[in-house]
Amino acid sequence: MTNVSIIGIGQTDVREHWETSIRHLAWYAIEAALDDAHHHQVDAIYVGNMLAGQLSNQNHLGALVADFAGLRGVEAMTVEAADASGGAAFRQAVLAVQSGLVETALVVGVEKVTDETGATVLAALATSLDADYEAIHGQTLSGAGALLMRRYMHTYGVTLADFAGFSVNAHANGAANPRAMYRNRLKPEAFAAAPMVADPVSLFDEAPAGDGAAAILVTSSERAADMVAQPVRVAASALATDAVALHDRRDLLWLSAAERSAQRALAAAGVTLDEIDVAELHDSFTIMAALSLEACGFAARGEGWTLARDGHIRRDGRIPISTFGGLKARGNPMGATGVYQLVELTQQLRGKAGDCQIANARTGLAQNLGGMGATAVTHVLSRD
Repeated sequence: MTNVSIIGIGQTDVREHWETSIRHLAWYAIEAALDDAHHHQVDAIYVGNMLAGQLSNQNHLGALVADFAGLRGVEAMTVEAADASGGAAFRQAVLAVQSGLVETALVVGVEKVTDETGATVLAALATSLDADYEAIHGQTLSGAGALLMRRYMHTYGVTLADFAGFSVNAHANGAANPRAMYRNRLKPEAFAAAPMVADPVSLFDEAPAGDGAAAILVTSSERAADMVAQPVRVAASALATDAVALHDRRDLLWLSAAERSAQRALAAAGVTLDEIDVAELHDSFTIMAALSLEACGFAARGEGWTLARDGHIRRDGRIPISTFGGLKARGNPMGATGVYQLVELTQQLRGKAGDCQIANARTGLAQNLGGMGATAVTHVLSRD
């Protein structure tokens, strides 16, 4: 277990923020997190971002965000790990505080995706794939998701309709989240009937990209106990990687990075899967949710989809996931997604999740994936 606790959280809505610059989005989340902690002294800033260079024409976000937030001079840097950038940035903050070299660290995940459209966005998103062997041939994230889903369906005898429970659950939870991009409920029969994006991935199967920012303030657990009434401890943090290109993987239907990071995090936290009350998994595609459940150990191989079918992932189920709508309904702000997951877990463990609350939640797990699972960052949080 680490000696690091969360003392402040903040977030913006996930939506099309056409009127708001990337620096303003980051500042809104930072301001909320600092106010939540009643603490404005920051020693280091870690910015999680994936696409600012391509879609916002803005690299060097560390210095930009620090300056605009009124923290000029503070150590600051950008952390990039595709759409696992947010989780990776949070891990860097945890390591910094754990080392004793940084007293208070600020993490902000921020992304602007919707200012561009069509081929420009598709090309930017494809940079999370292998440029030399996948993207150069026209592969996209949707196409890669379709390959995995088609192979899974073939191997395990699953139909497209069998995945509906993931999206139905996400939208049911997103309907209760005022910050969610899509708050409409989804009927199971509408899932398989939706227009195809990349067969068999449908419009209701893939998470929508959105703009947004989320921020978290962390410090040592000793200091946190004297600073806020409800500090949330970072019980463990782990990151693992796999081959970027799908064809280079030893097993196409096993997310080995997700397995490794989950096992390391659970071991470091000293908890078992049975003690996890709530999980936020990276449901960029429903197939990724199913594979993550299996890699983490919540389901046997080839049976992750059954947890959705049988209702075990609902808020009253055995392992609630996507409790604020997940990527599918809350929206997927790419490099900020991992920070949103951790903000939402913190709300759950504080007992401040409103209509999204899981009863008596004490321990939560967040897993943030980059690309098609080439990077996996897993965090375990606990209520002190």
